Amino acid sequence: MRIVFMGTPDFAEASLKKLIEEKFDVAGVFTQPDKPKGRGMELSFSPVKELALANGLPVFQPAKMRDGTAYEQIKALAPDILVVVAYGRILPDEILALPKYGAINVHGSLLPKYRGAAPIQWAVLNGDKVTGVSTMYLASEMDTGDVIYTAETEIGEFETSGELFDRLMLMGAELLVKTLRDIEKGTAPRTPQDHSKASYVSQLDKSFSPIDWNKSPRSVVKWIYGLQPWPVATMELEGKTYRVFAAEYTGNRTDKKPGQIVSAGNRGIEIACAAGETVLITQLQAPGKKRMEAADFLRGHPIKPAP
Repeated sequence: MRIVFMGTPDFAEASLKKLIEEKFDVAGVFTQPDKPKGRGMELSFSPVKELALANGLPVFQPAKMRDGTAYEQIKALAPDILVVVAYGRILPDEILALPKYGAINVHGSLLPKYRGAAPIQWAVLNGDKVTGVSTMYLASEMDTGDVIYTAETEIGEFETSGELFDRLMLMGAELLVKTLRDIEKGTAPRTPQDHSKASYVSQLDKSFSPIDWNKSPRSVVKWIYGLQPWPVATMELEGKTYRVFAAEYTGNRTDKKPGQIVSAGNRGIEIACAAGETVLITQLQAPGKKRMEAADFLRGHPIKPAP
């Protein structure tokens, strides 16, 4: 089965690497155009492009998907199926219709939940206990196609989005292999999504960073771990913005208002949250400084609890 692979970041690279390891026939690789990066603004290759070139695979980087160029390139490769993993472009219907088996996608959620951008981060931010990956057929509208397979995993209580991303990336690659083999054998299921249960999530940016202390301790903790590695949660201390990387539950109660400091010592900075409960900040980063344990920070910057 001839495959045209379409993807760009690390999440996609893991799937392409697995296809190469499993000796699938990858006829060509499509990835986003090179982008300037770093202080020198030098053009950098995507992880998928680097892997493809290292393995001698033809690489295509069309600037547009609807001017006919990509269509002709894919048609010339004569694939049996398109594999699309975090490509970053919407494919027009004429391209989806080219291959014999259509186009399939690996998505970082249990569809129809969390369609759209940043599904992995939002599963952590929302405090979900379980998430997973799905393989599906691509349709005209984003993330609406029939589901082929899903694989579930529990989310660790203090697991960051980055850590979960790495696990789902590998799970997705494994599920892709199973999906392709079963499609070729004609045994792959095809289950329409229940669109009434669909939820859409947005991409993250730095406007999400400030912690809302009016939420429960668990919501605060999940916000801190869900925003890592980017854009990272923030809090205000003595008029300055600090990045927050780790927190714990205390089980304590207080009469202080949400956001006020309850205690600050060798365990960290205890802050009031909703309903008179508290959370303990254990790792942070001061402006212009390195990330450090809150207890170490307090030794050089003592903070008084709110009166």
